[in-house]
Amino acid sequence: MATKSVLVLKVGGALLQCEMGMARLMAAAAEMLAAGQQVILVHGGGCLVDEQLTANGKETVKLDGLRVTPEDQIPIIVGALAGTSNKILQAAAAKAGIVSVGMSLGDGNVVTAKIKDERLGLVGEVEPKDATYLNFILSQGWMPICSSIAISSQGEILNVNADQAATALAKLVNGTLVLLSDVSGVLDGKGQLIHSLNKSEIEHLVAQGVIEKGMKVKVEAALEVAQWMGKPVQVASWRDAEQLKTLVKGGSVGTQIQP
Repeated sequence: MATKSVLVLKVGGALLQCEMGMARLMAAAAEMLAAGQQVILVHGGGCLVDEQLTANGKETVKLDGLRVTPEDQIPIIVGALAGTSNKILQAAAAKAGIVSVGMSLGDGNVVTAKIKDERLGLVGEVEPKDATYLNFILSQGWMPICSSIAISSQGEILNVNADQAATALAKLVNGTLVLLSDVSGVLDGKGQLIHSLNKSEIEHLVAQGVIEKGMKVKVEAALEVAQWMGKPVQVASWRDAEQLKTLVKGGSVGTQIQP
């Protein structure tokens, strides 16, 4: 068991609106856990946040693919991410027979957090800090389900991009990172899957506008981890849980972001 790298799976908010997708993902995770594979699930919840903000008469503003987070929106965003989204995933895990621990980046000193950019408001930038809490959860055979809400040493509650949150946790446990979304990976200008990308290819596609917005944030987070850990990071789809099983067996899925 110890020889297998911890699998850090990041899922986006779209998954929360697809019961079948959640059920398939959790079934695959249950299978991995039963085989002794340790799994950490990190999630966003953008769709739910947007719904809650609209219901409360607030508008959503994005800058370079990141959500601008004014102070008056933080209670709503925290409720949607660390509350509702987290518990929906825990419920899906329980249904699949998984014992999970719902948590956020603010728990157990796992990361340090600070304001990323004043223009973004209460958006956090996080760095890995202490793996003790996560390692304890994993050692019990439980699956941590972590929301991307962090707390700074000044006590500010911060909204962190979920791809970057997953990046910090993957670094912390020296795990294998898989960024799962509702698309099969990084697509070229014609909508075809690109199986492998390195730094210069990514820069070229960003300059061309082929990789933009949320996918740009995702790919840059993946590249950062790949370079930091000296191993590829996968960008794949939760719609195809078979991809996950391929991954556990050491196969390649989606787009591999090379270090």
